[in-house]
Amino acid sequence: MLIDFIVNGREYSIDVESDMRLIDILRYKLGLTGVKEGCGEGECGACTIIMDGEAVNSCLVMAVQARGKEIITIEGLEKNGELDPLQTAFMENGAVQCGYCTPGMIMSAKALLLKNPNPTEEEIREAIAGNICRCTGYNNIVKAVKAASNNIDGGFEEI
Repeated sequence: MLIDFIVNGREYSIDVESDMRLIDILRYKLGLTGVKEGCGEGECGACTIIMDGEAVNSCLVMAVQARGKEIITIEGLEKNGELDPLQTAFMENGAVQCGYCTPGMIMSAKALLLKNPNPTEEEIREAIAGNICRCTGYNNIVKAVKAASNNIDGGFEEI
């Protein structure tokens, strides 16, 4: 079946099988390999994307459910060759170690910041609660999100 949707600001019409997951379309049909598959069961958050403004696990979304939706992946945060302030904050605050969870973690945090540009530590921790990181201990991740939220020129306009 044919689905139409927008990914990172670009319109697509893709023929999909009824049993295909969104993560597979993003990774294998569109080449967006920043979307990682960890558990394949919605438990780890490595595959988190933003769909119509909400952080979702793309491994749990059937491709047909993306019909008419607007999707943002980690690749869509970069603008004109510049990293998103949140991506920069992750690097500057030591929030990236092995990097496997990083794209999903950033997307969960970005979804939060799009709704709440100045979250509390508790709100940040709640927003990333669905993302497992086995390397950092989360403190630097929270610190990075808070630093990005304090970015003087914002950088959190609607994508």
